[in-house]
Amino acid sequence: MAAYAGVDLGATYVRAVVGDETGEEIGRDKGETPPGPTGTAVTEAILETLRAACADADVDPSDLEAVGIGSVGPLDLDEGVVENPANLPDTIETIPLVGPIENLTGADEVHLHNDANAGVIGERFYSDQNPDDMVYLTISTGIGAGVCVDGHVLSGWDGNAGEIGHMTLDPEGTMTCGCGQEGHWEAYASGNNIPRYAREFYQAGDWETDMPVMDADFEAPDLFEYAGEDAFADAIIERLATFNAMGVANIVQAYAPLVIYVGGAVAENNPELVVGKIRERLPDMVFGNIPDLEITTLGDDVVVKGALASALTGGTGDREKLRE
Repeated sequence: MAAYAGVDLGATYVRAVVGDETGEEIGRDKGETPPGPTGTAVTEAILETLRAACADADVDPSDLEAVGIGSVGPLDLDEGVVENPANLPDTIETIPLVGPIENLTGADEVHLHNDANAGVIGERFYSDQNPDDMVYLTISTGIGAGVCVDGHVLSGWDGNAGEIGHMTLDPEGTMTCGCGQEGHWEAYASGNNIPRYAREFYQAGDWETDMPVMDADFEAPDLFEYAGEDAFADAIIERLATFNAMGVANIVQAYAPLVIYVGGAVAENNPELVVGKIRERLPDMVFGNIPDLEITTLGDDVVVKGALASALTGGTGDREKLRE
């Protein structure tokens, strides 16, 4: 039996799955992403998770035919590494990925993608239609998109196409993104930055609220718990919906997808307050076809399943290229 693997390096967790030649999962493992002190520590955690997934599948790592990797960015595809990840501690400058996994497995192919591109590969592969024109959008710790146009997954020369969270939506630049730039979509509507934006908006206005917005431990899930019960919470949710709809409208105008699958904790945990409100606003923002907007079908596994699908299909998610 041929075996393939997918690896997901996220800001919070590392996941690995092993599958057979059809994409059926036969083993998996998951661990926390270490906060450093260096990128090498993160690499070691990835290798240990992959070893454990192989053990769960009763497969030796050296028997893997190919491996796909979906990772936080930004990436350097030539070097096969992550460089200065925005959502990990500043002490982590470089995370080696492709080289160490090649050394562990001896696999003929190791495909590296940013996490959102892995997501679109997974959604494409496991979709009944295997669509050629689609987007996977993640609204989570950060915001990003994987884009497939005419059957081609867009990676860009350096692997960083689809970093749409760093699209400028606020020309006034009232919020600073984790990358250091101002006015980016991610600076307002990502899980990391929703609490910061809520505090900024609260302090800039004359609001009364029962929501503990100024508490140090106030987080994005707390905001959505007050939806429908607190006028300030509802106002922030509407502001976030406008930013999200602006971003999605720009994606639609640029790439003309037939379907957009939305994942990430912020969207998946609040489908009506996030995806539903984007869906309501799109007709007034889009010139031309309005795509279907759906919650991801793969849940938390979308990136790791996409990485596995990449290993199976030569980095494409196209089932016609499934290895025999």
